[in-house]
Amino acid sequence: LPLLLRLQALLRFEQTLARLRRPLPSLGLFVRRMPAGPWASAAGVGRAEPEWAALNKVQDIVGKDKIFEGGEKTEAPLPLGEAVLSGDLTTAPASVDLLIVGAGLSGAVIAERCSKELGMTSLIIDKRDHIGGNCYDYVDSHGIRCSKYGAHLFHTQFERVSDYVSNFSEWIPFDHRVKGLVPDSDGVKKLVPIPPTQESVNILFGEGISTEAEMQSWYDKERVVPPGGEPSNGEEAALSRVGPRLYERVFKHYTKKQWDKYPAELDASVLLRLPCRTSTDDRYFTDAWQALPRRGYTRIFENMILGDQNISIRLNCDYFKHKEAGTLPKYGLLVYTGQIDSYYAALGMPKLEYRSLRFEEEYLEAPEGGFFQEAMVVNHPSPDVPFTRVVEYKHVPNQPTEVKEGKVKGTLIAREYSSAEGEPYYPVPNPDNRALYERYAELAAKEEGVAFVGRLASYKYFNMDQAILNALEMFDNLKETGKLAPKRRPEDFGPGDGPK
Repeated sequence: LPLLLRLQALLRFEQTLARLRRPLPSLGLFVRRMPAGPWASAAGVGRAEPEWAALNKVQDIVGKDKIFEGGEKTEAPLPLGEAVLSGDLTTAPASVDLLIVGAGLSGAVIAERCSKELGMTSLIIDKRDHIGGNCYDYVDSHGIRCSKYGAHLFHTQFERVSDYVSNFSEWIPFDHRVKGLVPDSDGVKKLVPIPPTQESVNILFGEGISTEAEMQSWYDKERVVPPGGEPSNGEEAALSRVGPRLYERVFKHYTKKQWDKYPAELDASVLLRLPCRTSTDDRYFTDAWQALPRRGYTRIFENMILGDQNISIRLNCDYFKHKEAGTLPKYGLLVYTGQIDSYYAALGMPKLEYRSLRFEEEYLEAPEGGFFQEAMVVNHPSPDVPFTRVVEYKHVPNQPTEVKEGKVKGTLIAREYSSAEGEPYYPVPNPDNRALYERYAELAAKEEGVAFVGRLASYKYFNMDQAILNALEMFDNLKETGKLAPKRRPEDFGPGDGPK
C-alpha cells in the first residue's frame, strides 16, 4: 500500500508538471518555473556535470591580474584618460614603429609582444570609444557585467594561448552549456541541450537511449546519404550528420535566421561541422582549456596595453579620415586589422558579404527567483520567433561581487537578431565571397609596408584563441625573418565557432 501511494503521488506530480509545460495556444511556448539561481551543477556555478567538468584543465583560479595586484579593486573597466578618448593625433607621438588600426585582440597582441620583447613603439587607433574590440565588456548601471557585442566564451586547445592570456588576467573555470527551446514530436517546445545529446533525443522523440552505442545506432538510422555520395550544400551536409528530424527542429530555421539563407543555399562546410554527441556531455565546447576572465575581458586589454610606455592609444579616431587629411603620424609599419575590402574601397571592387548582430536588451526588475531563464544562453531555433537566442549574463560566475552575493535582484537579458546591416561579425561562406576575398588577398600580398591581421582583414571568423595564436605566430615571424606575416593560412586554423 505505501508503494502504491507513492506511485500515485508521483503520477500526480508528473501530471502537474505536464500542465505547467502545456503550450500556450498562439505562441507554441511552454510555461515553466524560473530558476532560483545561476545554472550550476554538483561541480559548481557555471560548471558541467562532474564527469565532464573534470576534463577542463582549468580547475581553479589561474593567472595574474597585475592591475588588481597593484591595489585597483574596481570590477568595472578602468576610466581612460581624456587624451586617449579625444581622437586627437596631434597629442600622440609624431613617429612610431607600428601604427596599429584596431584595438581588438590582434592589434593588442602585436603591440604588447613588440613592446615587451623588441622595445618597439606603437600607436593604436580605433574608431570606437573603448579598447578590446568585440571582446569589450562592462558593468552596467544595475551592476551586471555584460558584453557590448554579444557573449564571448574563451576556450582553446592551444596551451601556448592559455599560458599567454594567463599573464593578463585571473581566470576561473567555466564550462559553457547551451539550452534550446525545441519542438518535440507533438510540437510542444521542450528545453533541451544544444548540441543535441542523449537527453535531447530522449526528450524530443520519446527515445530511451542510455548508452553511446545506442545513440550512435540512432544517428545511423536517422542519417540521409547525399545523392552524389558527398554533400553539395549545407542541407545535404546536415542531413548526412543528424538526419531530418533534428535538422528540421534544431538547425534548418536557426540557420535561416542567422544567415538569411537556408542550409541548401550555403556551403556544405558550414553544416558539416555540426557536432554529433553520442554521450551525455552537454558542454558546448570540448577544448582542454575553458575559462572566463575573473574581472571581465576588458581587464585583459587593460593589462596588455595600458601603462606601457611604448604603447599609445587614441580612440574615437578614424584611420581613413586621418589618412585622407594627411594627419597620420610617421610609422615604420602599418598593422591593419579592419575589413580588407574597406582598405581597398577606392578601387571600386565589390564589397565582401558579412552578417551582423542586433541586440535587444531588457532589464527585468525582479523576476521570480532572480533569473529570467534556466541558462546563460537559450537558443530559439524555431521560425515562429524572430530572434536566434536569448543571453542572460547574470548566470556567469565572473559577475561582480554584489551580483554573486544576491544583492542585485534584477537581471539583464539580450535577445539576438541576425542582420545584414551593422558591425561586421561573420563572413558569409559561399563560393562568390571566397573568390572575391582571394582577389583582395592578392592585392594585400603585394602591399608594401602593411600587415593585414585578424578576422576582418583575413575574411575569416577566428575564435578568440585563434586570433591570439595567429598574432603570436606573426610576431614569431617578425623575430625570425624581420617580416610581420602569417605562418599559416587563415583556413589552416580550422573553423571558428561562427554564429552560436
